[in-house]
Amino acid sequence: MSTAVKNQLRVCLLAVKYNIMREMLNKVTFLTNIGFMILNNATFILQWVILFHLKEDIGGYTMREVMLLWGLAASTFGLSRILFARTFSLPELIINGKLDTYLVQPKNVLLCVITSATNSSAIGDLLYGLILLCAFCFSIERLLLFLLFTITGAVILAAFALLLGSLSFWFVRADTFAQHMLNSSISFSTYPDGIFHGAARFLLYQILPVGMVIYRPVHVMVDFRLESLLRILAYTVLISSLAVIVFYRGLRRYASSNLMEARM
Repeated sequence: MSTAVKNQLRVCLLAVKYNIMREMLNKVTFLTNIGFMILNNATFILQWVILFHLKEDIGGYTMREVMLLWGLAASTFGLSRILFARTFSLPELIINGKLDTYLVQPKNVLLCVITSATNSSAIGDLLYGLILLCAFCFSIERLLLFLLFTITGAVILAAFALLLGSLSFWFVRADTFAQHMLNSSISFSTYPDGIFHGAARFLLYQILPVGMVIYRPVHVMVDFRLESLLRILAYTVLISSLAVIVFYRGLRRYASSNLMEARM
């Protein structure tokens, strides 16, 4: 059993490696995409400099903590798109019957689907997050936690996208709902959770995964609590398991489009 798991993971890592190598065929475009993504993200620093010049703290966050929030959000988003980019376009594959080419692959269907593409500009997001951490609040302990939470956050985001995308097996317009939910998660993750109250806070912590992807990890990095760390890890396992179950339940309902398509 362990050998089979290792083989599947090795295949996934090779798939990611070759996806990145394919993106690097045009090195100028590849590096330009990364560079412009870093610059695009960096423009928002000015916004927060101005806001904190007007007010000492926002929602209980100082400039350092907001930069940590933005750094983790960028790196989490980036890593999820580097490793699992196809997960975020799963509804299109289901609706258009394009899962056929993955069903005949001699490896795990789900892993084959979610690792079949990458987003080169997302590397800029990942690097930008690390740059912010090093520039505003670096420490060895915080760096290790940051890397751990970048991984758990990427897995949670991918699992959430997989869970929403799998609804397309049952509902025709589930792709629109999934896109709105994912966009909302990304938008909310760049603002301090202290400014949200009532229904909005409930939404962020109980419906959308923003609380476990961004807010709790930031609180742990600022004020370490083992209980919160274990809760984040448990949530990562739980939502990943649920997403896998829902995907394979939905796959039973999948209707082939009979497309003659080869995947290189």
